[in-house]
Amino acid sequence: MKKIATAAALAALAVPSFAQSSVTLYGVADMFYQYADGANSLSRAQSGGLAGSRFGLRGTEDLGGGLRANFTLEGGVNLDDGTSGQGGAMFGRQAHVGLSGAFGSVSLGRQYTALYAATNDHSLFTSAPAGPSTALIGGFGGGYELVRGASATAAPPQAGATGNGAPARINNSIKYESPSLAGFKLGAVYGMGEVAGASGDNQVMEASVRYTGHGFDVIGSYLTDEARGGIGVNSTDARIGTLSGAYNFAPFRVVAGYINFDDKRVADLDGEGAWVGVDYQTGKTTWKAQYVLNSPKNLSNADSKAFGVGVVYDLSKRTALYSSLTRFRNDANAGAGGVGRFNASLPAGLTSAADNDITEFAVGIRHTF
Repeated sequence: MKKIATAAALAALAVPSFAQSSVTLYGVADMFYQYADGANSLSRAQSGGLAGSRFGLRGTEDLGGGLRANFTLEGGVNLDDGTSGQGGAMFGRQAHVGLSGAFGSVSLGRQYTALYAATNDHSLFTSAPAGPSTALIGGFGGGYELVRGASATAAPPQAGATGNGAPARINNSIKYESPSLAGFKLGAVYGMGEVAGASGDNQVMEASVRYTGHGFDVIGSYLTDEARGGIGVNSTDARIGTLSGAYNFAPFRVVAGYINFDDKRVADLDGEGAWVGVDYQTGKTTWKAQYVLNSPKNLSNADSKAFGVGVVYDLSKRTALYSSLTRFRNDANAGAGGVGRFNASLPAGLTSAADNDITEFAVGIRHTF
């Protein structure tokens, strides 16, 4: 009986420790139909028009004294063909582990930067491949895609120092976020390029501040991306400044942002992007409109502009229908070969040098779990 009582007591003591740990499975399933009309037309089914399709695991453990251990493993999924997103990485969206407490949080792994938060949280169409999204911004420095990213295996300047495809997500990184101080949070990310013999010349560093309060949410950040060691003419040496914000005065919300790309190489292929949008919510329906500008500074007559309207109807807290109509206007020298930019990689044959504007219609469904 003593053995049984002892075992029961130990089991009772163990229950609270298990209750202090949790793991959550979550995700997004999003598919849309896209029709685009330029020099030729295009019809296709695509993944992630309102939010990138994904699945993830998020866990936390209470270590006592206000200290917690945390991890996130999140992978992108292309629902149209079942493949993994972000170049086929299993957890290409996020993969990190760390500690949090009264000091803030420290984490290590593949992580978002403030640039990602700015171009997603403060864009009514996020950086998705549908509508007038911030994915339009990029192509500077000879092909550097600072928002939507390029191939994870591409050589610099497309891949940047950590080979992750864009500075919106940083591989091999250490990240710190402060606790909220009168609505302000400070952040810093250091991504190690991990190139043998050139560690000091291959790195990503970002400092940021975010203020939330009185209806405002504002992000300012400054990022350096260097991949210079032994790479030569295809190296990356970029400085990226970002300022974005949102102001909520229900039922309206206004968003805006600006990105400056400073190419520090001899080529000096600078660029800038900006956006502004407004949405209006009535009941289960949200109406929205946004304008986006992409402007290489080293070329004349090379701007790309997108203006579109959209609507989201919530069937429930987890399921929504959405649609958008967007016009992309490309100047004669916009994009490689003068064929313009789009909210995703430009499909072959959609535009031509003589006709590089695009009209896009999208309609889709998003389910979260």
